[in-house]
Amino acid sequence: MKCYKIHLIRHGITIANEKGQYVGSTDVPITTNGIISLKALKDEGIYPEVEKVYSSPMKRCIMTAECIYPGREITEIEQLRELDFGDFEGKTAQELENDQQFRLWTAGKISSLPNGEDFGEFSKRICVGLNKVIWDLSKSPNTVAAVIMHGGVIMQLLSLCGLPQKKSVEWTCAAGCGYTIRVTPSLYARSGIVEVIGEIR
Repeated sequence: MKCYKIHLIRHGITIANEKGQYVGSTDVPITTNGIISLKALKDEGIYPEVEKVYSSPMKRCIMTAECIYPGREITEIEQLRELDFGDFEGKTAQELENDQQFRLWTAGKISSLPNGEDFGEFSKRICVGLNKVIWDLSKSPNTVAAVIMHGGVIMQLLSLCGLPQKKSVEWTCAAGCGYTIRVTPSLYARSGIVEVIGEIR
């Protein structure tokens, strides 16, 4: 039975990243500096050759995919969008430091963001997104793919199904970087587990 190697790559820098804002549902592009940084990383040869390219449908991810894998067909996976931060959208931690709901959320005491997305539902959604990628690969001869997504999605996905087991904060990665996972169909079908076998940086 064939295994799959999937490279999870975080999108390039946006103006919101530079300002430290919580931005999930807002469809912001990557900046000029973000494009330059991605091209520099590409010139360094950090991005592996792949047979298929997938992406969150958000502009910042599509632009990143086009920078890293120019001319390639990009399959959009709707479920791999970033978390909708609701009332926290577009604000920084400093701006929210006196907000009681924000403090409860960052302390892990509530999972539903005010007028935003429930974290449990977010977790289910992104797992469905990964499953769609794996299912699509299983129907083709391809075994190596890249998925361009958001930092928060990578962190939560790997905390849920990655080996070695780590907290989500331990799966952070810089813009344009990420992790390589190996999907063994029997293990994944049995337990939803994937193996983290490398870093892209």
